[in-house]
Amino acid sequence: MCGLTGIVNFDGQPVARPVIEYMNAAIAHRGPDGAGVYLDGPVGLGHRRLSIIDLSDAGHQPMATADGRFVLSYNGEVYNFPELKAQLQALGHVFRSRTDSEVVLHAYAEWGADAVRRFNGMFALAVWDRMQRRLFLARDRYGIKPLYWARVGDTLLFASEVKAILAHGAIRAELSREGLIEYFTFQNFFTNRTIFDKVELLEAGCHMTVDVSSATVARPVRYWDFAFEEPEGAIDEGEYLEELDRLFRNAVKRQLVSDVDVGSYLSGGMDSGSVTALAATHLPYIKTFTCGFDLSSASGVEISFDERAAAESMSYRFRTEHYEMVLKAGDMERVMPRFSWHLEEPRVGQSYPNFYVAQLAGKFVKVVLSGAGGDEIFGGYPWRYYRAVVNDNFEQYIDKYYEYWQRLIPNSAIKNVFRPIWSDVSHVWTRDIFRDVFSTHMEQLTRPEDYVNHSLYLEAKTFLHGLLVVEDKLSMAHGLETRVPFLDNDLVDFAMRVPARLKLGKLAEVVSLNENEVGSKTAKYFQKTNDGKLLLRKMMSRYIPSEIVDREKQGFSAPDASWFKGESIDYVRSVLYDNDARIFDYLDRDATLGLVDEHINGTRNRRLLIWSLLNVEELCKRYL
Repeated sequence: MCGLTGIVNFDGQPVARPVIEYMNAAIAHRGPDGAGVYLDGPVGLGHRRLSIIDLSDAGHQPMATADGRFVLSYNGEVYNFPELKAQLQALGHVFRSRTDSEVVLHAYAEWGADAVRRFNGMFALAVWDRMQRRLFLARDRYGIKPLYWARVGDTLLFASEVKAILAHGAIRAELSREGLIEYFTFQNFFTNRTIFDKVELLEAGCHMTVDVSSATVARPVRYWDFAFEEPEGAIDEGEYLEELDRLFRNAVKRQLVSDVDVGSYLSGGMDSGSVTALAATHLPYIKTFTCGFDLSSASGVEISFDERAAAESMSYRFRTEHYEMVLKAGDMERVMPRFSWHLEEPRVGQSYPNFYVAQLAGKFVKVVLSGAGGDEIFGGYPWRYYRAVVNDNFEQYIDKYYEYWQRLIPNSAIKNVFRPIWSDVSHVWTRDIFRDVFSTHMEQLTRPEDYVNHSLYLEAKTFLHGLLVVEDKLSMAHGLETRVPFLDNDLVDFAMRVPARLKLGKLAEVVSLNENEVGSKTAKYFQKTNDGKLLLRKMMSRYIPSEIVDREKQGFSAPDASWFKGESIDYVRSVLYDNDARIFDYLDRDATLGLVDEHINGTRNRRLLIWSLLNVEELCKRYL
C-alpha cells in the first residue's frame, strides 16, 4: 500500500528530479517507509512506500523488469498474486522478491493491458514501457484506490492524491464550478470530475494509455463494470447460501496475507462483525477498533448512533484486543483543518469520525479490515430501492430515483443558491448526469427486480465509490491500509447473480402499493426496516449473534443533526456566517444561509448540507 506520482513532458523536456521529489513529499503520509524516483527523459515516476508484503529493499519502487523495459509505480494489494506468480514462473518469469508488486509488473510485461482483468484486489498503477514509449495507467474494478490526472498544455500529471498534482506547480488550485454544482446536488461526483478545476479522477474499472512519442492521451477504456442480473431457471436458496459462505470465508482469508499486523474495524454491525469473526479464527487476539459518540445531547434516531456496547460484546465473543474512542461535539471543529487537507475533495457522508477511528487503528497496526461493500452488493438499503420499484418506464424510474439522490440542494433551489456563478454552470443538467450513469444499462425494465438491480448498479457505481475514495484518503492519512473483503472479485461476481428476492423480502408488497398514496402504509416502506441483505444475514448468523444479525441497519455517523443546533452552533455560525467566508464567492449568501437557518430553527434536517458547506469552506482555506 503506497502512493504514486508521475510527470510526462510532451515537449521532450527532461523531468527534473526535484520536481517529482516535491510531488512525492506531498503524499509522504501514504508511504512513510520509503521513497523512490525513476527518470527517463521526459517521463518521471515517483513512489512512496508503505511496506506490507516483503519488507526488504527488494520491494522498493519504482520497480523495473530485469531487462529494464517496463517500470512500475504501484499502489495497492493484489491478493491473488501467489497464483499469478506460479503462472508467470511457468512461462519463464524469474522473481527477485516476495512482493505482489513484482507480480503486477511481470503480469503487465506478459499480458499487457489484459493483466488488470486477472487482478483480484485493489490498485492504482502506472507502467512505463521504455521500448514503445507508452505509459499505462489503471485503477481497480471498484475504485478502492484513487488515481488523479490532469493535462496542462504539454504536461501530463498523475498521482494518488490531488495535492501531489498541485505540488508540481503547473496547476493553480481552483474550484471547478461544474464540480460544485454536481457535488452540492449529490454530495458526491457521478462523473470523472473532481472539485478541483482541470483535475480528473480515472474512473473505477478503467485504464488509459499515454503515447509519449505522439503526445496523445487515449480515452479511458472500461475493462470491467457491475452487472446485477436476475438468474434464469430454478432458484435453490440452500445452494446460494452455501456458495456465499464458501466465497466469504475465502475472501476474508485471502485478504489476511501480510508481513505486518492486521486489525479489523468493529462497528457493532453485522458486516464488520462477520469479517472480524472469520479473521479471528486465523489471527488469535486480532486487534479491533470502534468509534463511539457522546449522545448526551442527541435526540430522535441519533440516540441509537453509539454502537460501542454491541462492539464490545462481539470483541468479548471473538477474544479480540479491543480499542475504542468516544467523539464529542467539539471534535469535529478540532480536526477540520487536518481532515480537510487529507480528504481534499469532499464526497459522501459526514466522514470525520472515519478520520478519528483510522487514527486510532494506525497507532497499533498497518492493515485494517473493513466491512464496507456488504450493503451495496447485497441490498442493504431497502428503503431506498422501494422508492423507485413501481414505474411505467425507465424515464419515470430516473425521475423518482434522481429526486431521492438530491442529497443537499433540491433542483428548485439550485439556481438561487448558485446565482453568483449561474452563467457558468447553467448548462450542467444534474438529471442528465444521473441518467448517464446508466449509459450501458437502459434496457427494457418490466419487473420490480429489474428496477432493484438498476438501483444496486447505481449505488455501487456512485455511493460505494464515494465511500471508498473517502476511506482511502482518511486511512492513508495515518499510514494505514484498509482492506475490503466484501469486494473480493469472486464474491462480487456471485453477489451480482443473487436473485433480488434473496436480498429483499417485501418486493411483492411494495409492488401492490400506489406510491402516490398518502399515509403511513406507504411511508413505512420509505423508512429503515430490518429488510435487506436477507441471504447475507442468514449466512452471517453462523458467525455472529442473532441480536446483531437482526438489528436494523445503522450507518456510521455522529449525531451532528443535534450538535449543529446545540454544542456546535457557535462553530457553524463562526464559519458560515463570516463575512469573509470564501464559499460565498460561488454560492449566494442569503439563499444558502436560508437553508442553514431551516436546520438551526428545527424545520428541516439539513445536517448533510451544513457539513458539506463547512467542509468546502475549510478546503478553500487549505488549498486556494
